[in-house]
Amino acid sequence: MTTNRRSFIQNSLAATAGLGIISSLPGGLQAAQKLVAPSDQINIALIGCRSMGFGDLKNHLNIPGVNCIGLCDIDQNVLNDKAAEIQKTYNQKPQLYGDYRKLLENKDLHAVVIGTPDHWHCLPMVNACEAGLDVYVEKPMANSIEECNLMVKAANRYNRVVQVGQQQRSGAHWNKINQMIKSGRIGQLRKTNIWGNFNYGIGQPKVADTAVPAGVDFEMWLGPAPSRSFNPTRFHGSWRMFWNYGGGLVTDWGVHLIDMAFWAKDIVTPPQKILATGTNMAFHEYNHETYDTMSVIWEMGDYQVTWQHTAGIQNGPWNKNYGLEFIGDLGTIVADRGGYKVIPQWDDQEKRTKIDGEELNKGGENHQEHAQNFIDCIKSRQKPVCTPEIGRAVAVAAHSANIAVRSGENLLLWDEAKGKFTNSEKANQFIVPEYRKPWALPKIS
Repeated sequence: MTTNRRSFIQNSLAATAGLGIISSLPGGLQAAQKLVAPSDQINIALIGCRSMGFGDLKNHLNIPGVNCIGLCDIDQNVLNDKAAEIQKTYNQKPQLYGDYRKLLENKDLHAVVIGTPDHWHCLPMVNACEAGLDVYVEKPMANSIEECNLMVKAANRYNRVVQVGQQQRSGAHWNKINQMIKSGRIGQLRKTNIWGNFNYGIGQPKVADTAVPAGVDFEMWLGPAPSRSFNPTRFHGSWRMFWNYGGGLVTDWGVHLIDMAFWAKDIVTPPQKILATGTNMAFHEYNHETYDTMSVIWEMGDYQVTWQHTAGIQNGPWNKNYGLEFIGDLGTIVADRGGYKVIPQWDDQEKRTKIDGEELNKGGENHQEHAQNFIDCIKSRQKPVCTPEIGRAVAVAAHSANIAVRSGENLLLWDEAKGKFTNSEKANQFIVPEYRKPWALPKIS
């Protein structure tokens, strides 16, 4: 679809007076939709319809003037269920697809949401950009470093609005934390500690391979990944714990939190030094390849960020199973999606705290705000709050940590100009994925 065909978007209504209009109108969302002129409406489609993908779609459909005209999934059962829910909740009847390439041929589309497993982020995103579509892609941006590189190139080459689903960038309390740090509230920020301990990181109990479930196109699900037998513990939801499809807790939950640590210093390129250790030392009766126990240090000049996870438990520092600890000379900010707490340092000479403490117990998930930002940017053609460059920096950091352990090197040095590790050819072998034929890694001219 040509840019001219979508030029109306630039002059459309600015978010229809915000999301508050939905609850204030008789008939709710359907009444709000009627206030948006047909020429100002945005047609979107979803590729990958389970879990986060469908949640992202609903957040977009909660915005007046946004319509779902297509759903794509390799599981016909999922397609039928989600189509029925869309029709019931939003009174919309999207066209159904089993192949995303057919969906991209729909000339009425303006944007797509990609909620597939990680190994299926790159190809649909690049192809959507080539088709002149804007893209909301779930995090981590891709399942390899080179795929992240190609996605940044595609967004810039085709001048598309691309929002990466690191939605905390759209959160009010995260923005306030960021402003406090940059204003000097806690003094010089030298180090941020991150942790994420979750039961799901150990995968599912091991079971024997089974036949492919009825209605599932498993060859399409595998796509560019190596051919493999079907096992339910490597499929819906649990694919994150296998290298061909995901990167475990550090690429799944980790990227959200790493993003906040990088944002505090406006870091938009990968770390220069990566030190990581990881292993699978427990839960051997559960099926997973990614590490159940891991510790990472990223160094960036005068700033250090650490990550740790212990899968299979649900607690951690500050009695939180996940969070960030921004450590400054004057104080520390401990934060999660529920809020934050400013903890002052004690001044031994003055016999008082160096700054005032503060606590906020009202946070949020921020998915709706992130979708709103994407739709606003489709209309304004401005950059969204989480650009592909931001998504790449965080994803490459997470992948580099995994690569350090997988390669057996533990310490890696990244050269951003050369796009490779300077101290390990073994590690460099993990940068570019090998696609299974007939799929091929995209080429951006």
